[in-house]
Amino acid sequence: MSREYAETRIREALQQSGGNPLKARQRILAWTYEDAKLLQALTRPHLGGIVAYAINRVISKDDHEDEVEEVAESPDILDIDATELGLTILDSLQSRNTALFGREKEAPRMGKRHASKQHMDAILKMANTRIKREDSDE
Repeated sequence: MSREYAETRIREALQQSGGNPLKARQRILAWTYEDAKLLQALTRPHLGGIVAYAINRVISKDDHEDEVEEVAESPDILDIDATELGLTILDSLQSRNTALFGREKEAPRMGKRHASKQHMDAILKMANTRIKREDSDE
């Protein structure tokens, strides 16, 4: 019964709007404020999804508020030097080697960088450990 009622009201709105779907939609929306039966007939097939969406929105909002509180309490976030950050952003924007969004593969390769002493020491330590293990296995 409710589906037929909704279809009847939709046909009526289309007729009154001269077949214009946009005007019919506006008319039907206006009717739903006064006609609870029409609102229920239109939303009944989608009510489960609407309720699930509303529940998920509240859950994610609550989770997000918890994350925001944790970030606000973090002392590391407050130690950012805004001037240095701004200068870094400006330098990257002025550089001709900066990749354009969506075209990162076309950007010129950055020059080779030398490994730090700490990095080299770590690699040598791993290599020496492996050599020692191989010698002890024989």
